[in-house]
Order: sequence, then structure tokens, then C-alpha cells
Amino acid sequence: MNSLAYQIIFYLFAAIIVGSAALVVISKNIIHSAFGLLFTFFGVAAIYVYLNADFIAVTQIVVYVGGILVLLLFGVMLTNKITQADLKTETLNPVPGLLITLSVLAMLLYTFYFRAKWVTVPVDQQLRGTVVEPIGIATMTTYVLPFEIVSIVLMVALLGAAYIARADRKVQTKEGK
Repeated sequence: MNSLAYQIIFYLFAAIIVGSAALVVISKNIIHSAFGLLFTFFGVAAIYVYLNADFIAVTQIVVYVGGILVLLLFGVMLTNKITQADLKTETLNPVPGLLITLSVLAMLLYTFYFRAKWVTVPVDQQLRGTVVEPIGIATMTTYVLPFEIVSIVLMVALLGAAYIARADRKVQTKEGK
């Protein structure tokens, strides 16, 4: 593919990311915001694939889409207070948000155009192949003990959170033992 096709693909993914992120911020419906966040996460993963960072793209999908977003959706849908409510936010402050957005945009543009030293690598010198295999081998050989310890700690945290959130748990007081 030529350079123009790569640019078109990049700008398409950038538009998806910006549009869905704007939906997250602007939408008054929490479910719509969560699905906008889903498209934002997938767009960022697509940019990682576009940059030949396949491991980071897969990690983006597994961690953010598979973990955090699903947790957010289940949390919103299973919370008693929210399911009885209207699922709409009450506040919208466009002026401060617009001012903050424009100031961050100005700082980013200043950094990109005046402070950053961009280096172009020819296509024949770019990294080819995948980095997933060495990371997987290192995780399952050298770092298998820390990997398993982290998985046990996460499982204990999940069980603790499920126990705390349990609805039928009886709360005991000093008087009512």
C-alpha cells in the first residue's frame, strides 16, 4: 500500500477514537457512554496494530475491553440504585470542559510541532515479526512464579469484592449480636 492509503487508514481510526471518546463525554446515558468507551478502546487497539505493536494491541483488548469495560457494564447494570433510576446524568458543563479541552489541545500541538524531534524510519528498516513469542516464553519460564502470585492475589481480591457486594449478607452491630 502506498503512503496515502496508510494515512487514510490512520485518520479513519483517529476519527473513530475521537468520535467515540466525545460520545463518552457528551452522552447523558451511562450505557451509551460505556459503548462509546468500547469503540474508543477498539480504536486504540487498531492504532497499535497499525503501528506493528501487536502485543500491546492484544493487551489493550484483553485488559481494557475484556476486563475493565465488561466490569463497568456489569457494575452499571447490576447495581440496585442505578437500575431503579433513569441512568442519565444530571450535569453538563460545556464551557469549562471546552476550555480545558482547548488548552490541552494547544499544549499538545505546541509539543508536536515545536518541541518534538520526529524521526522517520525507512520501511525496509522497520521492525518485522512479532514480539509476543519472547514475552510469552519469558512469562511462562523466568517469571512464572510472579505471574502465578499475581493471579492468586487478583482472585482473592475478586472473591473479597464479591463477598462485600453480596446483598444477603447480614450486618451485625454491637447491640444485635
